[in-house]
Amino acid sequence: MKISGHIVDVRNRRIFDGLINIENDRITSIEKATEVEDQYILPGFIDSHVHIESSMLVPSEFARLAVVHGTVATVSDPHEIGNVLGVEGVEYMIDNGNKVNFKFNFGAPSCVPATTFETAGAEITPDEIEFLLKKPEVKYLAEMMNWPGVLFKDEIVFKKIDIAKKLGKPIDGHAPGLRGDQAEQYVKSGMSTDHECFTAEEARDKLKHGMKVAIREGSAAKNFEALVELFAEAPEMLMFCSDDKHPDNLVEGHIDQLVKRALAKGHDLYDILTVACITPIDHYKLDVGSLQKGDFADFIVVNNLEEFKVIATYINGEQVADNGKSLIPQVENRIINQFNCGPIDVESIKVKAESDTIHVIEALDGQLITNCLELPAKTDSEGYAISDAEKDVLKMVLVNRYNPAPPAMAFIKNFNLKEGAIASSVGHDSHNIIAVGVDDESIVKAINLIIDESGGVSAVSGEEEMTLPLPVAGIMSAEDGYEVAKKYTAIDRLSKQMGSTLNSPFMTLSFMALLVIPNLKLSDLGLFDGEKFEFKSLFKPN
Repeated sequence: MKISGHIVDVRNRRIFDGLINIENDRITSIEKATEVEDQYILPGFIDSHVHIESSMLVPSEFARLAVVHGTVATVSDPHEIGNVLGVEGVEYMIDNGNKVNFKFNFGAPSCVPATTFETAGAEITPDEIEFLLKKPEVKYLAEMMNWPGVLFKDEIVFKKIDIAKKLGKPIDGHAPGLRGDQAEQYVKSGMSTDHECFTAEEARDKLKHGMKVAIREGSAAKNFEALVELFAEAPEMLMFCSDDKHPDNLVEGHIDQLVKRALAKGHDLYDILTVACITPIDHYKLDVGSLQKGDFADFIVVNNLEEFKVIATYINGEQVADNGKSLIPQVENRIINQFNCGPIDVESIKVKAESDTIHVIEALDGQLITNCLELPAKTDSEGYAISDAEKDVLKMVLVNRYNPAPPAMAFIKNFNLKEGAIASSVGHDSHNIIAVGVDDESIVKAINLIIDESGGVSAVSGEEEMTLPLPVAGIMSAEDGYEVAKKYTAIDRLSKQMGSTLNSPFMTLSFMALLVIPNLKLSDLGLFDGEKFEFKSLFKPN
């Protein structure tokens, strides 16, 4: 195979007209030429940190959508399915990803369960970490969210860290807001990246200690604008990532969107492409080509360097996307799951008011962090605390889906629902069922719709009910990715018609149980203070 064009040699920071010769999956030569196709050829894009499961798609379907945007590889942490099914879940992701021509590079989930303050479906032990890290598809120890365990030298945490070091595998970090001496200690313990920086100052604090920063722009957490200025200071220490990308957003674009936005802000082309294409290869030692002789033939073709419209994507010398159309065929996807809870009723989610003031979670659009508010409790005639839709203080319910147990309740602000309820069994990181709504009847109905399907997202508004089933581990669909995106778009639209002003209500909801991100979150065991790492009373004493 031969292909010609204006070749963007990112490693050597040059553009020249040339002809690329490919045999099997490798580039055998790159020759300068005088007459070439008027198109630009450059290395493919890499998402340096993503949870495939958050797309609600199995890996094979994620790949079909991603390649049309020039993505040839991901660095993927499968801890979502790991928290549901343990090693079996991680192996499912690897096996499914191997069915298609796409370069998935998985990590060994370091924090399963994510904390001891919630109920997950599985545990991954240090011995199992070693088992996974010895697999060729597993390139790194995935994000060490238990940063207190690192700082206080927890024995199990350091067993996992030492295994990764022994096997020469990099270790991903996860330490939102960590600064100063603690950040230095965290980095020196072996953490090599962080995708959780939400200010440039925090990122600089980590960069100066040698940690690479992945600039995240996902469906819920959006840090590009806060961190893009770092291109002028340390581009060689940056990567791009999405972390969590819902299917409708993946249809629209991927890492290509960040490349275009960085270019529009006037940053250097080679710096941007180093971040998008090269640094992840070097950091994680990926078997992904960077458009050099002898490399794997992984590259993309774009129309020009202004629009950056992806014309074609090639992986291992095979064309996998053509002008916005995926050429990766669908494969058969098997179903695995763990779901063990029955329907709930209204009585089970009633909350007796213990004082006049409640601790309320304040969700922040575009951020995973939350605030803790103290607001007046609205009660009914029997003294139960209820949603106050006029003041946007809504009841949130979390149901353990692994074992029969009483639901946990909290109250939350900024969802702005005016009617009904929404619910999801995508609830990071343990993936219990989480719901928010304006009245108990709607909340219960939305939760039970998900229980009926053994996983999914749902919305209830008056007589209208909508569910997107997610039968694979209760967090993914086995269906065509484009159809899943359409169904998700419809249910997302309904949630906004119900009043939600959030950019991505379901994605935001899914993070309200993520205890390792401060400040206030909800576990199946109760309200949780993510700064003090302890449970917090729902009501403030009078």
